[in-house]
Amino acid sequence: MRNRNQKRKFIRLSYVLMLLGLFPSSTIARPFVLVLSHDDLNIKDPVTDGVSDSDPTDSDFDDFIDSDAKPDYELDPGSWSPIFEPSTNNSPYFNSSSSSPDEDVENNNGENFDLIYYLGVKKMATAATRGDERGMAEAAMEIETAAAAGHSHSQSVMGFLYGMGIMRERSKAKAFLHHYFAAEGGNMQSKMALAYTYYRQDMHEKAVQLYAELAEIAVNSFLISKDSPVIEPVRIHSGAEENKEALRKSRGEEDEDFQILEYQAQKGNAGAMYKIGIFYYFGLRGVRRDHAKALAWFLKAVEKGEPRSMELLGEIYARGAGVERNYTKALEWLTLASKQQLYSAYNGMGYLYVKGYGVEKKNYTKAKEYFEKAAENEEAGGFYNLGVVHLKGIGVKRNLRQACNHFILAANAGQPKAFYQLAKMFQTGVGLKKNLPMATALYKLVAERGPWSSMSRWALESYLKGDVGKAFLLYSRMAELGYEVAQSNAAWILDKYGENSLCLGESGICTESERHLRSHALWWQASEQGNEHAALLIGDAYYYGRGTARDYDRAAEAYMHAKSQSNAQAMFNLGYMHEHGQGLPFDLHLAKRYYDQALEIDPAAKLPVTLALASLWLRKNYANSFMVEFIDSLRELYPKVEAWVEDMIMEEGNATILTLFACLLTVLYLRERQRRHAVVAGGGGMAPQQPFEQAVLAGR
Repeated sequence: MRNRNQKRKFIRLSYVLMLLGLFPSSTIARPFVLVLSHDDLNIKDPVTDGVSDSDPTDSDFDDFIDSDAKPDYELDPGSWSPIFEPSTNNSPYFNSSSSSPDEDVENNNGENFDLIYYLGVKKMATAATRGDERGMAEAAMEIETAAAAGHSHSQSVMGFLYGMGIMRERSKAKAFLHHYFAAEGGNMQSKMALAYTYYRQDMHEKAVQLYAELAEIAVNSFLISKDSPVIEPVRIHSGAEENKEALRKSRGEEDEDFQILEYQAQKGNAGAMYKIGIFYYFGLRGVRRDHAKALAWFLKAVEKGEPRSMELLGEIYARGAGVERNYTKALEWLTLASKQQLYSAYNGMGYLYVKGYGVEKKNYTKAKEYFEKAAENEEAGGFYNLGVVHLKGIGVKRNLRQACNHFILAANAGQPKAFYQLAKMFQTGVGLKKNLPMATALYKLVAERGPWSSMSRWALESYLKGDVGKAFLLYSRMAELGYEVAQSNAAWILDKYGENSLCLGESGICTESERHLRSHALWWQASEQGNEHAALLIGDAYYYGRGTARDYDRAAEAYMHAKSQSNAQAMFNLGYMHEHGQGLPFDLHLAKRYYDQALEIDPAAKLPVTLALASLWLRKNYANSFMVEFIDSLRELYPKVEAWVEDMIMEEGNATILTLFACLLTVLYLRERQRRHAVVAGGGGMAPQQPFEQAVLAGR
């Protein structure tokens, strides 16, 4: 208890919130960090904390929501899940065996636009797989017919096609209009696309409204006792190369590790049974979601006394996931789990008492006791639930200060519901001063965990099967919704596979120019969201004129952006640009500073940095010599000094050339040193050592 009080005291003193846990570090470019000070608080009275009867916390929204295991097509109307996960869907709008509108229910006009839409999307996915421009054109025409009749989901897809320039001229205006009307008709993915558009343009008043709605839908799908695992948007590349390790771990049932785990489970290992159940329940590591299989494995695990499976069974019965909802059974399983010292189960028990589910009547006192037990054992859900209790005044006197403290503790532990509550506070100005940019950013993080994130799983599954065209289509759709990982994945596929990416443009397979333009746009969007590799590639594109006009100023701007994220290559490039006066002022001292910083960040850069410092020394002492002209010509032969050095060493015989070049530098250096010693001997003084001499000596 003492440690807990110390932690609260620390938070009251500094209000430093490190929001590091919402996504795994492998899925984002940089951790999201938010620092709160006393000035951010908006608490007026130490007793009532400024809560009035008209505060937005009295809204109709129930902070202890009913967590439902609804299918994607209900939470996300127009979802493509009936196409990509037909075995887990019973959508009333589409049956994969249907081939014509007559086989389904017709609307008042005798046309079934839902079926036309789904058949069009299915045809579109098939065309992407084959690079079939005729099939894509037919699919676009069919979907456009439904969109013209006011079908919102079809309008959403047309917004996507116009935005990407697929079988239609690329038009941001037409894309925006289609998404606007689709969003008005209830299409969630168009709301995501519009919110991201507003977010990029700093139109936070509009963006925050959409992201708040989308984040609420995401929160409604979360578990009641513990945080739901993230559907990991795997980055399929690491820099310029394929991320083989991450892909190996995402092969689902074909993965060797999964097969070993399954073998252990079949041999009676309770922990393995639980993990297999988790994979099937949430659809993790490339495994298809299957609630029936998950339930079977959890039941086998509890026979072995596995407490985490008891908790998940409680969740399953509380949410009605694959079984008939039964709150009484849910409470029984959660109680058994809590007796096994699984403290997160107390959150589920408290939830049931707050709602009055599976118990005789609501009991706020008992609910608060359970939440406190979870919090006392450092369980993030306990902190969050206590925050809601104090925010809403459920069984206690309202206290915004306590609510803020608990939400911050929960957010520090990566509890996404706490991100949602903090976003709401920033949006409304209750408890925290109104800050729409911060509210928008936090809502966006939560909204991206909504049901539409399932596309990342389908895209990865397609890529692992070698279906690059379909993977690119899905990643492109997610990129439009604002997912940074999808933006970089789609751009990387274009750069890596070229024509084999099966990219479809305005009138057929993408031309080289179309691929470059689309790749450039995707990398740019990813760089805006903190992807340092993307910022580096954007800088290269402007520096070398790849897919855009050569622009050293914009290249320097992009490298500066990557440098701000401590990227060693960007620092090296900035040093090079200062050395040659390209896009930046000619300044050898600044060039040396950037080279030194690159080496500090990445010790592996020692060789290129040493050569660069040697180049600086030559430029300073032999400004008009043939050696400087030779060095300046290298950038025309090789895009980067680092790449040049790697190629020189890798190819047979080039090591000798490099050695001769180093010997030449040494001879020149020794001659210069001899000359200066002669000057000293003749003048009776000592010539000061030049800073670039020090650099070369240090690198030798």
